[in-house]
Amino acid sequence: MNSGADRAVPNLPSRDLGRTEAFYGAFGFGRVFRDEGWLILARGSVQLEFFPEPGLDSYSSGVMCTVRVGDVDELYAAIRASGVPEATVGMPRLHPVRRQDWGLRAGFLIDPDGTQLTLIEQPPEG
Repeated sequence: MNSGADRAVPNLPSRDLGRTEAFYGAFGFGRVFRDEGWLILARGSVQLEFFPEPGLDSYSSGVMCTVRVGDVDELYAAIRASGVPEATVGMPRLHPVRRQDWGLRAGFLIDPDGTQLTLIEQPPEG
């Protein structure tokens, strides 16, 4: 089995693909592909794919995604530097990185469409 080529990529809703691209682009996600019905963004080996959902109610969205990275503090700092505030309400917003009850360090990003991205520090394999 060639597991190096295997992967799963989240497909996330976007009320406006242009706004989504600008939001994620502000902290390092670049366009891999875009047409009127699909947007693919990548930052290093992390890839997110978006589809248009103009009627999405961002306040009742239950969409979630996990992003595992080697340096969660660097990603969090890049998002914060782009202007996303640390807050407990509103969108977009960040919740600070801390050691979670389940053992790993993680923070949370709520994007403009209400999607929660759990930003998890992936421990080194070994």
